[in-house]
Amino acid sequence: MKFIDLTHVLHGSISVYPDTVAPVIEKLNTVERDGFAELKVSMVLHSGTHIDAPSHIIQGAKSLDQFPVDKFIGSAIVIPCTDRSEITLDLLSSYESQIAEVDFVLFYTGWQHKWSTPAYLESSPVPTEASALWLTQFNLKGIGVDSFSIDRVISANDVAPETLPNHQILLGRDILLIENLANLDKLPAGPFQFQCLPIHIEHADGSPVRAVALVGSPERSPS
Repeated sequence: MKFIDLTHVLHGSISVYPDTVAPVIEKLNTVERDGFAELKVSMVLHSGTHIDAPSHIIQGAKSLDQFPVDKFIGSAIVIPCTDRSEITLDLLSSYESQIAEVDFVLFYTGWQHKWSTPAYLESSPVPTEASALWLTQFNLKGIGVDSFSIDRVISANDVAPETLPNHQILLGRDILLIENLANLDKLPAGPFQFQCLPIHIEHADGSPVRAVALVGSPERSPS
């Protein structure tokens, strides 16, 4: 079985959503000076490759710690949409039978290649509201993208229910959102296993994740 890391490395110079703050990583102790090494990290929970909880957008909705751990693990497919300005129903309907059989749908927009450049702040292809509503008919655990958001990128200062319609639609159905994924171009066309385990934080509205794909079949030991 092959493991594919779908996670960007966290550091102080990563791309951050407009008008939000970057992580700050401080070296508090070193082995040379103190006999042990320890870093201090200060960041919002939506830094780097991360997962959104319904409570991120919807008052009184579930936080990540209220979901069982199997909510973050399951089968997945990746849908390429690098040649589109939006993710429409005609594209999704061509994958209907595959979507019906998996827990997660990941959208490869190509934005992963713009990570840590100014171009990453430009709006990537996102689902239309009709597409987001159509996806709620399936028993999905989550939807992932290799970009900032499942909605158009705006300033964090301008966030309102009407500016994040896909967040409202999907999180409102407890469909988790995984953002800033990497290496989606390395995934197979068919289903694979996907994991996006968050840090277990009380009342977490989001969390960085180590997103991983497991592809292929386990090798059998010789008898």
